[in-house]
Amino acid sequence: MNTNILVIGSGISGLTYAIKMAEQNPNLEIVMISKNNLLESNTRYAQGGIAVVSNFEKDSFDKHIEDTLIAGAGGCDEEVVRFVVKEGHERVKELIQWGAHFDTQSNGLHLTKEGGHSENRIVHHKDKTGLEIQQSLIKKIKTFSNISLLENHTLVDLITDHHSGSDYGRCYGAYVISNLKQEIIKISAQITVLSTGGAGQLFSHTTNPKNATGDGLGAAYRSKVFMERLPFVQFHPTALFPKIKGNTFLISEAVRGEGALLKSLSGKRFMTEFHEKAELAPRDIVARAIDSEMKKQGSDHVFLDTRHIPKNEILQHFPMIYQHCLDELGIDMSTEMIPVVPAQHYLCGGIIVDEFSRTNIQHLFAAGECSYTGLHGANR
Repeated sequence: MNTNILVIGSGISGLTYAIKMAEQNPNLEIVMISKNNLLESNTRYAQGGIAVVSNFEKDSFDKHIEDTLIAGAGGCDEEVVRFVVKEGHERVKELIQWGAHFDTQSNGLHLTKEGGHSENRIVHHKDKTGLEIQQSLIKKIKTFSNISLLENHTLVDLITDHHSGSDYGRCYGAYVISNLKQEIIKISAQITVLSTGGAGQLFSHTTNPKNATGDGLGAAYRSKVFMERLPFVQFHPTALFPKIKGNTFLISEAVRGEGALLKSLSGKRFMTEFHEKAELAPRDIVARAIDSEMKKQGSDHVFLDTRHIPKNEILQHFPMIYQHCLDELGIDMSTEMIPVVPAQHYLCGGIIVDEFSRTNIQHLFAAGECSYTGLHGANR
């Protein structure tokens, strides 16, 4: 198969790139491969929402930049942070133009709060923001006749000239496996884009789906692509305990943003001992505090207490989480505490790219979680 552009991965970064390229260059042929169906990516499992400055009366770019740099523990590239924060509002407007719906209130978008943020700035769609975005982008991408979508195809390796010892360092496409036909396909491309997500399945507890196995990272490494900060892995503090059918279910940080409290098995609130922002401290601090409390108590989880939040607010903002806890564990989160444990959530390091997503290999780009941009430091 020959194409102008090959996009490997179908989350928000790959879909957005393909849409923009198809809009700007209708004569280009674009092939996008998805490891499973188009809907199955890390993006669809994101619950909380997008951190973006929208309320300019209370919030500001400078506040958001400062919060991000603090959460990154000195590891962020400030220039990249400024660029992303200032672009954020326009990118959300773009998603809305493409069909995504976010919760609103009388004066505009409904904004909630998450850990590490000094203001309410999380734009969301109930507690299933990622699913709303993924579905909207899939609907949009199917309107382009110059994009071919190959579902159920797995990346095997990139095609590069590093085997020859050449200093040229160029990517020519990739070998992929058709999961259904069980055959290998060679796809030659002028430009190859890795948007393959993270590697959550390396960990016993992860919020990532089964297909998050680091395929893009592995292929890039074997092709001598430069990488950085792979040890920096973000753990989400609150995943439902225990696993359900082998899967870890995320309890959105927005639940703590609406006032939920972390408590030990004895019912004691403990986050006030670790940070002035308590439950809304940066995720690495909250996750380590929970781990410390679990070791101190000899327990395999702690509790998230939502009993003081009015039930109508829980049902309005967190209908999916409420129903999942009720159906799977028989827990009514309006009257009972939720057992939670930290889980691997996001890879902060990855393939080194510049401000245009270029890698050190010509004609090879990387975007999204598999890339290292400087936006994320020691924490996301």
